[in-house]
Amino acid sequence: MSDKLPFLPHILILEARFYENIADNLKLGAIKTITEADGTYDLYQVPGALEIPAALKFAINGDNYHGFVVLGCVIRGETSHYEYVCQNSINRVQGLAVEYTLALGNGILTVENMKQAEDRANINGRNKGGFAAQTCLNMIRMKDQFGLFRG
Repeated sequence: MSDKLPFLPHILILEARFYENIADNLKLGAIKTITEADGTYDLYQVPGALEIPAALKFAINGDNYHGFVVLGCVIRGETSHYEYVCQNSINRVQGLAVEYTLALGNGILTVENMKQAEDRANINGRNKGGFAAQTCLNMIRMKDQFGLFRG
C-alpha cells in the first residue's frame, strides 16, 4: 500500500504554553513534519497540559480535522501535582482518541527536569513534536485504509 494519502491532511495542533520555550520547540517540530507531508494545520493554544483534553473535546465535536497533535510538557516538582497532571492529561487524551477513533499524535512530555524537556523538544534533538506529528500522519493513513473518513 502507498504511504500517499488521497487527500491533503488537515491537522489540529493543540499546544500547552506552560513552558513557553519547550512549547515553541515542540511546535516547530510538529509544523515542519506536517508541512513536509504537504499537510495543513490550525494551531490553538491552551495554558497547560490539563486543558488539552477539554480543548480536544471541543475540536472533535466539529468535523474539520483529519487528525490531532497534542503538545505540552509536565516537569516533576516537589509535590504529587506532577502525577495528577500527567495521569489526567494523558489518560483523558487517550480516552478521547479511542472513543472517537481519532488519528492522534501525543507529544505531551512527562519529564524529571528542564534538561530532559529541552532535549526532547529540540528539533535537532529528539524532536518529540515532529514525532507526534508523524504519528498523527501515520494514524491518518491507517484510518484512511480502514475507510473511516467520510466523503
